[in-house]
Amino acid sequence: MSFAFEKLVVYQKSVDFADSICATTEEFQRGYWFLVDQLNRAALSISSNIAEGNGRFTIPDRKHFFGIARGSVQECVPQLEIARRRGLINETKHTELKSQLEEISRMLSGLIKGLEGRGAGGSRECGAGGSRE
Repeated sequence: MSFAFEKLVVYQKSVDFADSICATTEEFQRGYWFLVDQLNRAALSISSNIAEGNGRFTIPDRKHFFGIARGSVQECVPQLEIARRRGLINETKHTELKSQLEEISRMLSGLIKGLEGRGAGGSRECGAGGSRE
């Protein structure tokens, strides 16, 4: 049995992104633990908030957590820029990771807009965000 959120493409892509960040930051030089920690936390927060939001019963609660997930996407952008400027990641890796963030951000915006179309309240099951089924 799987959870409903595990079928959301945006969730799957955000888990893939967090995994990429884990692998990437393992290679960071000593002395950048603060950036490793913050970047990993922000990356993991994206999928965690999608999962938590999908577990909520009301549309406003879901929107709140999906909005937090979108904020975590934005949080990763300057952290990746600092990693690039410090030479911890090259331009190609920076572009690849930022492109993933842009896609996740667009998908989260679509998920939130889909909820807005359903009204301000209620407890209907939400299936926005795409599915790999």
